[in-house]
Order: sequence, then C-alpha cells, then structure tokens
Amino acid sequence: MLQVSNLSVARGGISLLHDVSFSVQPGQALVLRGANGIGKTSLLRCIAGLQQPISGTISGSETVAYAAHADGLKGQLSVLENLKFWSEVYGGPDPKSALAAYDLQELAQRSAANLSAGQKRRLGLARMLVTGCGLWVMDEPTVSLDAQNVALFRIVLQAHLQSGGAAVLTTHIDLDLSGENLDLTGYIATAQRSSSTFEEALE
Repeated sequence: MLQVSNLSVARGGISLLHDVSFSVQPGQALVLRGANGIGKTSLLRCIAGLQQPISGTISGSETVAYAAHADGLKGQLSVLENLKFWSEVYGGPDPKSALAAYDLQELAQRSAANLSAGQKRRLGLARMLVTGCGLWVMDEPTVSLDAQNVALFRIVLQAHLQSGGAAVLTTHIDLDLSGENLDLTGYIATAQRSSSTFEEALE
C-alpha cells in the first residue's frame, strides 16, 4: 500500500532525515518513533503529499487521508456539516457511522467552533472515516483525548486495519497495535542541528 525508498526530508532548508526506507502493507500500522524535532512531522507531510522530499521516492496508495495537529475543521459549520463536507470532497461514506464511532451523535448540530479541544480532536479523527481513504497518515492523533476516547480511537483504527486499510502515525503513547515501530534516530541527517530549542520549534 505504501513504499518509501531512500527518502530525505528537510524543514526550513535544514536537513532532518536521510535515506529513510520502509513499506506498509494493507492491514498494517507503522508507528514512527523519535525525539521531538527529529523530523517525524516533516516525514508525514511528505507521505501526505503536502511537502516535497529532498530526494527519494514515495509510491503505492493514491488515496491518503492526513490528520495533523490542526483538526481541519470549519468552525462555522456543525459537526455533521463538517463530516458531510469531507464526505462529499472525497466521495466517501455517509457520516452517520463516523458520528457513532466517536460518540458524536449528541453534538451533531453543534458548531465546530463551540467544541472543546477533545471534541474537536474526535471530530477531526471522524473526518478520516468519511474520506474512504485506505491509507491514514496521522500526527499525534490522541492529543487532547481522555482515556475513554483514546480507547475509541484504538477501536476505530483496528477496524480500519482489519478491513484492509493501513496507517502511518506518530504517538508517544502505547496504543497496543499489532503493527511495527520505526525509530528514526538512525536516520538523522548529519547537518541537523541538535539544540533543544530548535527541536521543539520543529514539532
């Protein structure tokens, strides 16, 4: 579903990762590990097609749904309207199942601007379901979620994998997935700076 070969990425003109290679098959999740600032977000953005790598190739899935630190929501629209919007953009499934998956039914008519941080995150993750995309690329998807909603996310992700989907994500918590972990420490570019201030700015 996804093949990354000899990929090198940068941010702000500074090399971060060099010669990264991995593959993700249908039904598999790959968790990217590494310290803040190492380049996880930049790598995910390259996979999602939002950023060009310095070198290397990305091939495989043509349908990628990306969930970043921002939730990709339109504040003036309701929860249901947000999901309908993304379903129509991608030609994906009906939003009702996504509402149920993240326990958002009672919030369906509330505007996204009036949601809490955790509710916005749940809606942002529900957006992944209505895209119908086989490959999910997610940057710290459980931020702002309490334990109960982390469990909901785990259930949704497992169902996605069991249906033949795949995922590449970063997370600092243990999601108890059957997939693999890739520590990016060994791929740090020699030109990457190492000051902690710089590293925090990148993430």
